This record gives sequence, structure tokens and C-alpha cells, in this order.
Amino acid sequence: MLAVIRDRLESRQIAIYFVAMLLAGLLAGFWTMPLSLSNWINPALAFMLYVTFLQVPIAQLGKALTQLRFLAVLLFANFCLIPLLVFALLPLLPDHTMLRLGVLLVLLTPCIDYVVTFAQLGRADSRTLLASTPVLLIVQMLLLPLYLKLALGEQFGLYIKAGPFLEAFFSLIVIPLLLAGATQYLAAKSRLWTQIHAGLGLAPVPATALVLFIVVAAVLRQLEPALDVLLRVLPVYVLFAIFAPVIAWCLARQARLAVPLRRAVVFSSATRNSLVVLPLALAIPGALPLLPAIILTQTLVELLAQLVYVRVVARWGQNEQA
Repeated sequence: MLAVIRDRLESRQIAIYFVAMLLAGLLAGFWTMPLSLSNWINPALAFMLYVTFLQVPIAQLGKALTQLRFLAVLLFANFCLIPLLVFALLPLLPDHTMLRLGVLLVLLTPCIDYVVTFAQLGRADSRTLLASTPVLLIVQMLLLPLYLKLALGEQFGLYIKAGPFLEAFFSLIVIPLLLAGATQYLAAKSRLWTQIHAGLGLAPVPATALVLFIVVAAVLRQLEPALDVLLRVLPVYVLFAIFAPVIAWCLARQARLAVPLRRAVVFSSATRNSLVVLPLALAIPGALPLLPAIILTQTLVELLAQLVYVRVVARWGQNEQA
């Protein structure tokens, strides 16, 4: 029964996310949201990542990552080729540091949560991708400041401080990962915890919807002055959504990965970590309302792109599998 409910949630997740954002938008339109609502963004994100990491067989993580060729291709795609694509798209944006910073934050960070279910719907090797998510998260947190400094130059120090990055790393990565490992350990020892673990398996999609709801409800009223920004960043996000999967597929094919693994590289390269970088963006002085507008716009473009990916990417390489 739980498996059926989980499958239905995952197969309808894009619609669920849009409904959550629509409801939050309507609510924010009729009522003034309390400023304290934004304080719930990080706790909601931490819970979302905790239930996401619960899907990772942490005790077998080393074994799951023995596919070194896949991991090498995944890391090269996400942290070499995709940054080159982002830097190539950067001149299409106005010479506005805060605007470029928002785009860089969201496009340089590969997704580690709902990308797994999108990959599964797109007939990718979602299990291997899932096992790789902690590595992706750690590497992006280490490299993101370097990429931002490279792109922004002297402006980097004015906006980016080490404190928020370190705080996000421990509160959003280390603690949820340790709690997920502890839960899995207890589930192997106790029938009660086995049931709790199974019940939490239903939580990733609702938890992500909750994060989207809180974010939209908390910041929507402040976005009106930044609406003109949306038209400026939209072409960059659309071009990224078109070129990123093609680049990733060509690399994975050249590396002679199995077709499901190639699709996993494609989904990882084309799906970004917008919800996880949002707390980093909100910690930047003067972030509101510009940075939330930039990040939420990417989320909307990405969700629409996923509707295409799960159908089109699933067909790539079919002739080779036959």
C-alpha cells in the first residue's frame, strides 16, 4: 500500500509542486504573510533533505559508488562542462552583479533531491544516481565559492561570506545525512523503526511541496519590484534547459556508459539545486526581492522542462538497448 502511494506521489509530483506554489501565491495575494514565515525555510529544507537521504542506502554507499566511470563522468559533466556552459551564457545577462550572482548560484549546483524521481520516470539508473547525491552535494558546496569568485572577480567578497556557506553545509547536509544514517541503522534493528522508515518514504514529494509553498508564500509580496528581472533571466534558463542535457548525453555516450547511466548523467546535469541554494541566497545582503525571483523563475522553467525530459530522454539510446 505504501509503495502504491509513493509511486502515485512521484508520478504526479510536478502537478503537486505547481499546485503548492499556486496555493501559496493565492494565499499571499489575499493575506499579508508574517515575516517569521521565512524562518521556516531552512527547517523545511533540512527535513526535505533528511527524507531524501533516507532513500540512500548509506551503509552501502561505498559499494554503490564502485561504478567509478559513472561517478567520474557525473562529476566531470556537473563541475566542468556545465560550468563552461553557464559561463558561456553569462554574457546574455545585463552587467548587474546581483542578477548574475543569482543565476550563477542556481545553475552551478546540481540537484540532489527530486532529480532522483525524475530520473526514474525517465528510465535512468536512479538508484546509482541516488547513491551519488551526497558526493554531488559535498563537491558543489566546496566548488561553488571558487566558481563564484572566478565569475564575479572583486565583487565576490562584497556578497559572499564563509559563514552562511558553512552553516548551510552543516545544517542542510551533515546533520540530515547523519540522521538518515541513524534512522536506517535503527530500522535494521527495530520493527517500530522499520515502520517509521517506511512511512517516511512517502515524505520526499510532500516535503518538497511544503518547501515551495513556504518560499512562495514568504517572498511573493516582495517580488513585484523584481518582475522585470524575469524576462532578463528567462532566455538563459531556457537555453540551459536545452543545451545541458545534450552536452551531458554526448559526454556519457563518449564514455561508453550503459544507456540508463547516460540518462542519469543527463538528468543530473540538467536539474539544478534551486531549493538548497535559496538559504545561501537569502543570507546575502540585499538579496530581497531580486535573488528569490531569479531562483524561483529557474524552478518554474525546470519543472516545465522535466515534463519534456521524462518523455524525450527516456527514448534516447533505445536502439542501443535493443
